[in-house]
Amino acid sequence: MLADKNKTDIKELSSEQLASWLIDNEIEPYRAVQILKWIYLKQADSFDIMTDLSKEVRKLLSLSFSIKRLERVTIKKSQDGSRKYLFRLQDGNHIESVLIPEKDRYTLCISSQVGCAQGCRFCLTAKEGFIRNLTKNEIVSQVRDIKKDHADPKPVTNIVFMGMGEPLANYKNVVDAVDMILNKSFGLGFSSRKVTISTAGLVQKLSDLGHETEANLAVSLNATENETRSMLMPINNKYPIEELLDACRRYHLKPRRRITFEYILLRGINDSTKDANRLVKLLRQVKGKINLIPFNEYEGCLFRRPEESVVNHFLEILHNNGYTAIIRHSKGRDISAACGQLRAKVEDDA
Repeated sequence: MLADKNKTDIKELSSEQLASWLIDNEIEPYRAVQILKWIYLKQADSFDIMTDLSKEVRKLLSLSFSIKRLERVTIKKSQDGSRKYLFRLQDGNHIESVLIPEKDRYTLCISSQVGCAQGCRFCLTAKEGFIRNLTKNEIVSQVRDIKKDHADPKPVTNIVFMGMGEPLANYKNVVDAVDMILNKSFGLGFSSRKVTISTAGLVQKLSDLGHETEANLAVSLNATENETRSMLMPINNKYPIEELLDACRRYHLKPRRRITFEYILLRGINDSTKDANRLVKLLRQVKGKINLIPFNEYEGCLFRRPEESVVNHFLEILHNNGYTAIIRHSKGRDISAACGQLRAKVEDDA
C-alpha cells in the first residue's frame, strides 16, 4: 500500500519523538507505545483500526502521518528456497532484500543504502556506485514487510545487514533501525544475538557501534596483507589491516560474544596456505570466529571461485590452530541473491 508522499512516515519516529509529538498535541504520551504496538506487532496499515485510541486521536494521526509499505516489484525464488525481493522506493530507486532458508528458521539479509560507495572489486553492488542512504523507515520496512509476507511455519529469526551498502556509512539510520528491530515491548522483537551488522572496516565508527547497539559485529576482512586487501577493498588505503584489527581488539563486545570475520576466498588471490597461516597469526589476539565464503561468480566478474579442495584445506588450517571457522555456502546463487551479487536491477519483464 503506497501512502501520501507528503506525510511523514510514522516509522521514522522513535518512541521518544512520537511521545513528544503527542504532548505537543495535548495527547497522553503513553499513547506512543499503543501506536507503535499497532504498527510493529499488529502490522497495522491504517490508524483507523487502532481501536484503543479515540476517534479524534486517530483522525489527527491520519492527517499528520502515513504508514508506508515498500512497493514490491518482484520476488525471485531460488531452487534452494531463497527469495529475493526487489523493492521500488518512493523516489524511483530500488533495493533488494534476501530471505534465506535454514534448517529450522530463516535469515533475512537487508540493505542499508541504495548502491555502495566502498568500491570492493569482487562485489556486484559496487558496480552501480553509491546513490543515497536509506532512511530508518526504509530499513525497518524491509523487515516489517517481509515478516508480514512470511507464511512458512519456520520463523524469521535472524537479521543480517549484509545486503546493498555499507551500514556504518549510514550509521545513525542503521542504529535507529536496529533499536526498533530489537525492541521487544513495541518493536519487531528480534534477539540481539540474532542481528548482525557487517562492515568493510569503517574504523572511526566501530567504537561508537560497540557502545550504542547490542547487535553482533561482522567484519569483511578478505585478505591477510595490505597490498592484496587494498587491491580488493579501497577502504584499506584509509584504514589498513593493522588499524582495523586494533579497533577490533578494543571493540566493546557483549558477554559471550565474538566478532565474525568474513573472508571471501578468491582463486589465486587470497586462498593459499600462506594466507591461511597469516590469518591464524593476524587474529590470534582478537575474540572472533571466521566465516569462509567461496566467491560467488557473476557475469563479467574478474575473479574465480576456488576449488573445493582448496577451500577445505584453508578451513583445516584454521581448525588445526584452534579457530572456530565454517564454510558459508551462500544460497540463492541461481537468482543472483548470494553474497556480493545484489544489484537491484529491474528486469525488462518486471
